[in-house]
Amino acid sequence: MPAILDRRQVLSGGATIAGLTLGAPVFAQSNRIETLIAKMTPQEKAGQLSCFSDQIRPIGVPFNPGLASGGANEQLAKIRTGAIGMLFNGVGYAGAKAAQDAALQTRLKIPLIFAGDVIHGLRTAYPLPIAEACAFDPDLAMRTARAAALESTALGIHWTFAPMVDVARDQRWGRVAEGSGEDPYLGTLLGVARVKGFQGDNLKDATRVAACAKHFAAYGAVSGGMEYNYTEISPSTLHEVHLAPFRAAVDAGVATLMSAFNDIDGVPASGNRWLMTDLLRGQWKFGGMVVGDYTADEELIAHGYAKDGRDAAKKAFLAGMDMAMQSNLFNLWLPDLVEKGEVPVARLDEGVRRVLHLKERVGLFDNPYRSVSQKAERTSVATPAMLKLSREAGARSIVLLKNDGNVLPLAKTARIALVGPFAEDTDNVVGTWAFMADKALNVSIAAGLRNRKANVTVVKGSDVEAAIPGGIDAAVAAARAADVVLLAIGETQLMSGEAQARVEITVPPAQMALAEAIAATGKPVVVLLRHGRALALEGAVKAAPAILATWFLGSESGNAIADVLFGDVNPSAKLSASFPVFSGQEPYFYNHKITGRPQPDGPLSEYKARYRETRNEALYPFGHGLSYTGFAVSNVVVPAQMNDRLEVTATVANTGSRAGDEVVQLYIHDVVASHTRPIRELKGFQRVSLAPGQSKQVRFTLTREDLRFWMDGKWVVEPGTFHVWVATSSVGGEQKQFELV
Repeated sequence: MPAILDRRQVLSGGATIAGLTLGAPVFAQSNRIETLIAKMTPQEKAGQLSCFSDQIRPIGVPFNPGLASGGANEQLAKIRTGAIGMLFNGVGYAGAKAAQDAALQTRLKIPLIFAGDVIHGLRTAYPLPIAEACAFDPDLAMRTARAAALESTALGIHWTFAPMVDVARDQRWGRVAEGSGEDPYLGTLLGVARVKGFQGDNLKDATRVAACAKHFAAYGAVSGGMEYNYTEISPSTLHEVHLAPFRAAVDAGVATLMSAFNDIDGVPASGNRWLMTDLLRGQWKFGGMVVGDYTADEELIAHGYAKDGRDAAKKAFLAGMDMAMQSNLFNLWLPDLVEKGEVPVARLDEGVRRVLHLKERVGLFDNPYRSVSQKAERTSVATPAMLKLSREAGARSIVLLKNDGNVLPLAKTARIALVGPFAEDTDNVVGTWAFMADKALNVSIAAGLRNRKANVTVVKGSDVEAAIPGGIDAAVAAARAADVVLLAIGETQLMSGEAQARVEITVPPAQMALAEAIAATGKPVVVLLRHGRALALEGAVKAAPAILATWFLGSESGNAIADVLFGDVNPSAKLSASFPVFSGQEPYFYNHKITGRPQPDGPLSEYKARYRETRNEALYPFGHGLSYTGFAVSNVVVPAQMNDRLEVTATVANTGSRAGDEVVQLYIHDVVASHTRPIRELKGFQRVSLAPGQSKQVRFTLTREDLRFWMDGKWVVEPGTFHVWVATSSVGGEQKQFELV
């Protein structure tokens, strides 16, 4: 299978990813590693392929399914026997040194590698990936990943289980929070940028971490948006949508991949030889390591794919899983499976070789105490530069969904009523997968406003899912005394993320009652949504004159929100996930297939592709986002014919009175093809900074590779007519066309 993206395509979105080196990692033979493998017993080999939650420096967060581990002393004893190759989700110098000391007491003195779920920062939290994706800026994603690597290595971590590159098209799924949204093109660019930010060009740099693209593969396609569910997915969708970001990550040199929980065509991904060996190793030539997700090998039993732990270990390992996480099945069964000839010695050595190569790549054989430093722990965590970046990233991730009557930005002298359960909250600032973040760094919305000397009255009004006695009355009184109301509502950070699928992706009823009461005062309302997914907005929330999607923005959340509210930062973010009109539209995504009975413009028609209650359209579509100024796209020029390449040009102008950034987006549609095609597909974007009245020309280049699709087991490009739009979201824009000859 040819590469999904070449270097030109990775950079075509207007990103600047300096020094990017593409090409799957191919390791030269290492004499040191081959010498070690020749000396190792099957038990020692199995130990290198087994990893466990760190009990020597535990972080106090239980991991589902929460297997008992026995505590620090027992774990240190197991390390000394060579039964553990990696520990994950522990931080700190003292424990890391103790664990590494124990590893170096083994017969072969093979060091441990320390890993962690550093998804969007460690102590300093950055916006959720789905939020940061709204910036449409791979360079920003690379910089936050770089900062996370600096902090991770200062706290004794060599390897992060990120980026998550699953394309997620159903907002009911809680893990949409961890990825880059519903579009494979955007997700691919951001995944590559994060790999580069984490790894750099040399993993032996003690401030870099190995990256792990996850979850391989198609986890974002779980049926009904329900966590851990099965998938029903066509080969074309699998290749065009769900495999694309993984292929790009492999080509960008990602060190590791993590297998997924779901099945593909009835075969669980963590036991799927076609996926992890035939495709990944054979076609893509990936030379790195595959680690199983938490007990994913053992879960082959519950899938009905393996009869017991021994069978599960055999099937997962032969399929291509190199390291088992938390289950201990490889320790328990691989030596016996090898002895009885059911697992070839060569396959065992292959898995060990990949693990040892990872340790060699990060420099652990040369310096087992790499990234274990008391000084770095004191000086390279939550630095002013990191907090500044958190604030910048937060502000640039906020999407202005609506601003009727130019309610925003706020006047500096405005009397503000800040109402809602998230007004002064610091427990729900960073979002999911930030369990190692330093809560003391969290800035609430109220604190952000007070830091700017704003005239603000704060009233909670309600809890997240329950009324407060007298809460609405107090909130209404504050609203009546104010010039404008900021309504801080939405989800807690425990309502999105792993195992947090929702049937209704709406604001909870207690908060809706508060919103209705505030709306009845007649005062201008600005809704500040806190959320880890796109939401279906209702009632007074939907009708509010101004709405900001503020997601979970990280440590500097309150300051970032204040920067946007008062106009110091002109919002420029665009939605990475469509907001549906109703929860029942999910899965909803802009790039859905066209149907034989599309709903025409104008009044709703019977016997067309729609629901009784609404069109098959979003309330706020992918790519949507407003600014405090205005922008217009004109003079779109598309040549009539394309052979191998085609250049599209357009003029974008700032039509308002403020300087601002616009993200100009290029979409295409293949009009007639042998397989039905998406109604639109993003194929490029550029961020343009313009002063009031200024205009610039933007250029996009399309190649034949941009026009291909998967059919009958291969990539094909068919001649014919293609529609083109240069627009400011996935809807609208003047339709042009060209012929591929």
